[in-house]
Amino acid sequence: MRRAAALLALFAALAVGHTWPLASDVTGLSRLDNDDTGLNVWIIAWVAHVLPRHPLELFEAPMFYPEPHTLAYSEHMLVPGLLGAPLLWAGLSPVTVYNVLVLAGLSLSGWTMSLVVRRWTGSTAAGVAAGMLFAFNAHLLTRIAHLQALHVEFFPLALYAFDAALTRIPAVKLPATSAARPLSAPTASLALASAFVAQALCSNYSLVFLSAALLVAAVVRAPEWLGPGRLARTSALAGAGALAVLVVAPFLWPYFQVSRAQGLVRTIDDVRLYSAGWLDYLTTGGRLHYAWWSHRIFEGRTALFPGLAGVGLSAIGLTERGSFRDPRVRMVAAIGLAGVALSLGPGLPGYAWLHTHVPLLQGIRAAARWGFLALMAVAALGGYGVAALERRWRGSPFWPAVLLAILGVVTLEALRAPMGFVPFTGVPAIYTRLAGEPGVVLVELPLYAGPAVSENARYLVAATAHFRPLVNGYSGFETEAFRGRAARWRAFPSDEVLDQMRALGVTHVMVHLGDLSPDQVNGAARSPRLDLETDDGERRLYRLR
Repeated sequence: MRRAAALLALFAALAVGHTWPLASDVTGLSRLDNDDTGLNVWIIAWVAHVLPRHPLELFEAPMFYPEPHTLAYSEHMLVPGLLGAPLLWAGLSPVTVYNVLVLAGLSLSGWTMSLVVRRWTGSTAAGVAAGMLFAFNAHLLTRIAHLQALHVEFFPLALYAFDAALTRIPAVKLPATSAARPLSAPTASLALASAFVAQALCSNYSLVFLSAALLVAAVVRAPEWLGPGRLARTSALAGAGALAVLVVAPFLWPYFQVSRAQGLVRTIDDVRLYSAGWLDYLTTGGRLHYAWWSHRIFEGRTALFPGLAGVGLSAIGLTERGSFRDPRVRMVAAIGLAGVALSLGPGLPGYAWLHTHVPLLQGIRAAARWGFLALMAVAALGGYGVAALERRWRGSPFWPAVLLAILGVVTLEALRAPMGFVPFTGVPAIYTRLAGEPGVVLVELPLYAGPAVSENARYLVAATAHFRPLVNGYSGFETEAFRGRAARWRAFPSDEVLDQMRALGVTHVMVHLGDLSPDQVNGAARSPRLDLETDDGERRLYRLR
């Protein structure tokens, strides 16, 4: 227990270092320069807001009013939201909580991978190396704006539980270096279901990725669960699967509803646009390689470079004598290869067919992110590589120095710190007055749509002060009705637009003075149908008669 706590402290320190200077001012720094951060800040605040009040209305999020199930236009991020909820209930700002959750996601992801690889190899050094490669790699450190991508802490636990379900009855012969203790079949089954559900409720992407990883693992290790003792193994796996489906299905149902009602699915052309090529696996934001060569190819690509140290260590882990006798090595390697193949999107023969016939894949736009599975494999196999080196050199007085050098290179290759952040001074006070007014339906103008829809993200951050229904919204999806409304309401404050607003149920209009034309601003001030409630110099709040 003490060693596990020390490892957690280590990975927390590494998370602080890799994201510096975030920890120096978690209340005043942000990544709100990226509109995706604004959306995700709003989502975690919405989760904390709605669950104590109306938990069954989680997906009836107050954006894109009056459409239903609007949280299903994006990630629901339930688990990160739950982790941050106590801090929000304690009065911390959503931006502060988002920053804390960034640090927590990286810390916990590295920690759980370190515990799993340490248990599999019997080497604490191997666990540390694997955790560093898993949590602090080129991909995750370029995804700070996407909180859900940083919370992959349950992924290693799911693989561990899957392995435990197979190695329990009868025990599979493993290398002598393995320190794994067998779990009982019911315990392994429950652990697998729990880890799967927790990871699935972090992100729909990780739901799909983990499902695919476990499917690949089941194929690779078929001789084990189809061989002697298969009844116990298949029962454990089937029980875990049934429980996981039972828990996750209600969270998928709203996505199914909006996909059918609104046609909100990713087309194969969308997927093709966001698929990986071989250059993505050479792309990194780590300062060392970025300055040297990656800056030439960085723009428009998904950073998937595993690092020279990661590649070298995983090669050692794969080629060490007897390594392929360990079913975990075969399993992880196969998952990594599958991730590379699937990251090619439609460039992989058969992907288009899968996209058509597997509904879960229709929510995956950025196929390049399948490369995460490859980075996960490099991390785990890299741990096996360190364990192999430790067995060779454990008695050498130089081993501690060699280990420190290895860990230093792993850190240096990934390091992006100091990262760039922008100041956050809080939500403008004008929004807080809406929290105490019943029956409010707000529209903020300009109402952005199409290529500019992400501009609505700042309105969502402000909406965390009141959570009143908001006509504006931001997501990877938009409805035709929303786009049409945004186009028509450019004629604000004409009587026709005001009539449409009233017909929709709008009660309040927030006018952003610097973003509308002088004619629109002056027209709103003169309109007998708009009563000015307050003005903070940058925006005016009107009540619509």
